[in-house]
Amino acid sequence: MKQGITYILSNKNRTVFYIGVTEDVVQRLYEHRYENGSEFTSKYNCFDLVYYETHDSMNAAIAREKQLKNWRREWKINLINSINPEMVDLSEEVDSDPYPH
Repeated sequence: MKQGITYILSNKNRTVFYIGVTEDVVQRLYEHRYENGSEFTSKYNCFDLVYYETHDSMNAAIAREKQLKNWRREWKINLINSINPEMVDLSEEVDSDPYPH
């Protein structure tokens, strides 16, 4: 069974949040930034990884994604702050070269 990852992306000003799920967060970040990640992330420039969590299965990750999408904005911000109080881009934590040239 494949592992799942639930993640939150944000724009530079941390005013917009996007919640997604993937098996490969490095590949998915690349897709959001350089290919066709989603219309939402492209429209609102949500390319910074501010939160992620791993799950034992994709089903668990999808269930968590659905749960987080129903949360109030304040709850999402509190969740992010619990592991990333400065809301820095965590891309380098998951990939040593998050912006390939």
